[in-house]
Amino acid sequence: MPDEADNNPPWLIIGLGNPGSEYERTYHNVGFRVIGILAGRYGVSLTVRMGEAGVARLRDPLMAVLVQPKTYMNRSGIALVTLLERFGHDSRLLVVSDDLALPLGKIRIRERGSAGGHNGLKSIGSAYGSDEYVRVRVGIMPTRGVQDGKEFVLSNIAKADREALGRAEALAADAVEHILRAGARSAMSEYNGTDLRELET
Repeated sequence: MPDEADNNPPWLIIGLGNPGSEYERTYHNVGFRVIGILAGRYGVSLTVRMGEAGVARLRDPLMAVLVQPKTYMNRSGIALVTLLERFGHDSRLLVVSDDLALPLGKIRIRERGSAGGHNGLKSIGSAYGSDEYVRVRVGIMPTRGVQDGKEFVLSNIAKADREALGRAEALAADAVEHILRAGARSAMSEYNGTDLRELET
């Protein structure tokens, strides 16, 4: 007898980033790290290769697939095409990315919206054929400001930002789990007003 998860389209949870050790500690790889946090919580690893992505399946509480594209950021949508063919074009899509327009210490959940200049989101939207998908954006803009955005996102995380960004990434992983349990609107109400800077002691 199939369980309830089998009656619902799966969630495809894609964390955006660039592959390769040289990018692991950059601001732009927030999405990869959030997926890594979720994989650790569920005791899985993204060792299965499916097209241009590393994936791991979850079945608690609903069927979901953790995804790290193996292409570079601006070609992330290539991985999505194969996943939609494999899991169905009715799959629910959730994308985790960095957001330079959002202060470090905040996350923002939306059910739809523009790419906002983010090349990874542009590629995902093009492959999906719509901007109607859930996204969890993690703020990376430090209080000191940034002169060159492109250079900044590809730079290694400054020592002064590591703790705050790590906490924000953990909060984003919490938000993803909340979305799976209760939906995006509930998660928006719970997390969009949170500012980790205000919680610092």
